[in-house]
Amino acid sequence: MNWRQRGSLWCWSPPNPQGLIEFIGGSYLAATPQISYRRLLEALARRGMAIHAWSYVPGFDHQAQANEAWRTFRQRRDPDQPPPLRLGHSLGCKLHLLAPDNGRGCSALAAMSFNNFSAERSVPLLAELGPALGVTSEFSPSPEETLRLIERNYKQANTLLVRFKSDQLDQSPRLLQVLMQRSRDHSQLIERAGDHLTPASAGLRQNLLGGWADDPARQRELDQLAEQLLQWWKGLTQTRN
Repeated sequence: MNWRQRGSLWCWSPPNPQGLIEFIGGSYLAATPQISYRRLLEALARRGMAIHAWSYVPGFDHQAQANEAWRTFRQRRDPDQPPPLRLGHSLGCKLHLLAPDNGRGCSALAAMSFNNFSAERSVPLLAELGPALGVTSEFSPSPEETLRLIERNYKQANTLLVRFKSDQLDQSPRLLQVLMQRSRDHSQLIERAGDHLTPASAGLRQNLLGGWADDPARQRELDQLAEQLLQWWKGLTQTRN
């Protein structure tokens, strides 16, 4: 079984899939998710999940990109199958949370290393050169507006936030506070060893350096992460049944 490109989606379909994961990666890692996140996504595929990973280059209009991702996933999804598990990393979490269906079209969301920084924090050159050039810009929606939209509009009750202990960019605790303001919320936060690039690092290492540079310990970490994500998701589906 190999990755297959379908427009802006990279797809992996194991025999007799148990479910579908719709994945959005973070920032510039997401341009090639089949490479950057290969180890984690293939670990999920080995456990019976079909994978649809959206390829994109981040811009300033995050709402427009969230809408585009949602439409792309929806067009490729089989309407006769159960709702997918949405999975995001960093900026990808924000884009899932801003989906125009407000989370109604998925069974749950797993958000790894949620990041919601301002444009100046995310693009340091903008902070340095913007004032001199008379340029001011911010993401749309802004960080503050993003949280307000989530609290007001996001309807998916089941969200798993994954925070890595050495991640200096993670803002999951703040997101958890916002989610828990909603009625009937079942959000959870778990912590694991690692940093902001843990979900992507093993795939990048193998692609850039070859098999000799593989770190078996990193692969075990990603296998354990995949197992934990799916145990949580399957627990939700069993509860519904």
